[in-house]
Amino acid sequence: MKNRKMKIARVEADVSQEKLASIVGVTRQTINLIEAGNYNPSLKLCTAICKALNKTLNDLFWEE
Repeated sequence: MKNRKMKIARVEADVSQEKLASIVGVTRQTINLIEAGNYNPSLKLCTAICKALNKTLNDLFWEE
């Protein structure tokens, strides 16, 4: 399932995939795979992404 919440938060924060990847210490391809729903990030990576985008785990990764 695509992670639209993460992509929307990233775009709203005006952060490119490349910049977010650099901040959290992964490749741009990893960020792309997460947003496409083809990669399940570790909890450590999830929290790093949340901090970088100033969001909570629930905001970005909780499915309703």
